[in-house]
Amino acid sequence: MILENINYPKDLKNLTIKDKKILADELRKEIIETVSKTGGHLASNLGVVELTIALLSVFDLPKDKIIWDVGHQTYSYKILTGRKDKFSTLRKFNGLAGFPKTKESKYDAFDTGHSSTSISVALGMARARDIKKKNNKVISVIGDGALTGGMALEALNDVGSSNTNMIVILNDNEMSISKNVGGIPLMLSKLRVRKAYVNSNVKGKNVINKIPFVGKVIVKFVQRIKRGIKQLVIPNMYFEDIGFKYVGPVDGHNIEEIEEMLRLCSDQKGPILLHVLTKKGKGYKPAEDNPDSFHSTSKFNIETGEKMESGKNDYSKVFGDKLIEIAKKNPKVVAITAAMKDGTGLREFAQKFPKRFFDVGIAEQHALGLAGGLAKEGLIPVVPIYSSFIQRAYDQIVHDIAIQNLPVVICLDRAGVVGKDGETHQGMLDMSILSAVPNLTILAPKDFCELRRMLDFAVKLCKPVVIRYPRGSEEIKFEKKSNIEYGKAEIIEEGTDITIIAIGKMVARAKRISDKLKKENIKSEVINARFIKPLDENEILKSVDKTKCVITIEDGTEVGGLGSRISEMLFKLSDKKIKFHKFAYPDEFIVHGDISDLERKYNIYDEYIVNYSKNMLKDKKSKYFKKIVCRGERCIKTIKKKIEVMKRDS
Repeated sequence: MILENINYPKDLKNLTIKDKKILADELRKEIIETVSKTGGHLASNLGVVELTIALLSVFDLPKDKIIWDVGHQTYSYKILTGRKDKFSTLRKFNGLAGFPKTKESKYDAFDTGHSSTSISVALGMARARDIKKKNNKVISVIGDGALTGGMALEALNDVGSSNTNMIVILNDNEMSISKNVGGIPLMLSKLRVRKAYVNSNVKGKNVINKIPFVGKVIVKFVQRIKRGIKQLVIPNMYFEDIGFKYVGPVDGHNIEEIEEMLRLCSDQKGPILLHVLTKKGKGYKPAEDNPDSFHSTSKFNIETGEKMESGKNDYSKVFGDKLIEIAKKNPKVVAITAAMKDGTGLREFAQKFPKRFFDVGIAEQHALGLAGGLAKEGLIPVVPIYSSFIQRAYDQIVHDIAIQNLPVVICLDRAGVVGKDGETHQGMLDMSILSAVPNLTILAPKDFCELRRMLDFAVKLCKPVVIRYPRGSEEIKFEKKSNIEYGKAEIIEEGTDITIIAIGKMVARAKRISDKLKKENIKSEVINARFIKPLDENEILKSVDKTKCVITIEDGTEVGGLGSRISEMLFKLSDKKIKFHKFAYPDEFIVHGDISDLERKYNIYDEYIVNYSKNMLKDKKSKYFKKIVCRGERCIKTIKKKIEVMKRDS
């Protein structure tokens, strides 16, 4: 095996093209075998194997900097940059991250996890290099889907006018997660037909330039002719029009051809865009046939491609089905996705209501700006977005929706800890970030039934609403069902010893903890907060006044979430004897790993919460007992003094 002898990029330098082709096959086999056991991003990684080998063969890492947009396609890169022996730990707790991490390796130039950021970052590094008078190369690798993101277009505009030496590699596989939509993919499809008209022949130009007196004149004349042909064959030469030297398209699975183009690009001055054509899922038929399904996959059977996990219903599917039901009755309801039709459960909605469905590509800001416009004209837009991606559209929520109090329903899928994708994908911040925005109503369902009722409630409210829900299935199917009332919490169980307040998926945990405490004769009052904003202060304070002991449980950061808001509420009370503790994730970015491992790491698991609650109650009782004893002792002393006084007087 070739791979056995490859540990670092320097080991690639002396391989023949034939060896590199064998290496590509071995890398694919290694990736497929590992991801079938760990889950992960398969299709995108299989598509860039040859490109990765070529990059590491041509450039001098880690001196040269490669910035991978999103970074979910770096499995080959990790294997070839000193992490081969750890690859089996991919996405596991304390194992390799699924994305580039500078703490993990000196070969990872920048932490990435979200789309459309790499060109901005690369330009920053290139400008820093120039200021420091260094001579290293800076390369951004960005997918065609990521070019629909406004940040990428802003960066292209800046790079094109900068005359900075850097290379942008456009990895064009006609996909983001789902099939690409919009004008930029259409433009790229025109560029793909340019196979006959390859790139400028740099070698030929150098030869002609050497002809005395007339060489440079001939080159300029030929370039003008070629430019005219480009405009005829490809009317929208966007990249060259904004200042890039455009090279390509080149076959992204032909290592020899890619290496030749990379060497040509590295010799050029100014910004270069190399257009590389790849196939998502290359080399594994199930992934080639269903690249969207194998974009991010759970464990699967290599032979058949079938997923190992059972096909349980999940929150995304429940959301999608309920939205169809609502849309059939209400023609004002429309749906918007930012390139996540399948992931957010909107596939069937798009089929049933094609004129009321809008896929804007990877453009969360535009998605919510569009929603604001639709809502202002009397429609009710419903916009499901992964919690970790909503950060990208904070200004639109504030400026385009909340200030005008427009009826936009924002559904935050994958809220809370999602586990194996790590810091960039954990949905930890939404409650904290959004609870500060006036006019927003924020809810979280405890189970599928409550999600359905919350959607009904949100569509009828005629105000901006945020509904957050986790990845995967419900933990408990609660028997008790009640309608959603604005700002009203739900009492799951009544008790007198301790108040347990939870929200969203953590209500199931609160119920389990209550059941365990009940076995030890501790009566818990379990409150499903339902609303993070507005909080049901009346119901909560009534319970607190009864128990004098409160814990909160939430699937988010401890800063600005449910626990923080309730602690602020309790602080205003004159009664300072109330014992309080919040169970939430700390004020730090949460690493990758199984959710159960992360919950144990941060002490948000059943046994710990049960024991902590028992200790709180013991402490509370012991303090009360001491107070009673002290009062009794004071009474006895007072009586003794009175008796002595009476004796003296008599």
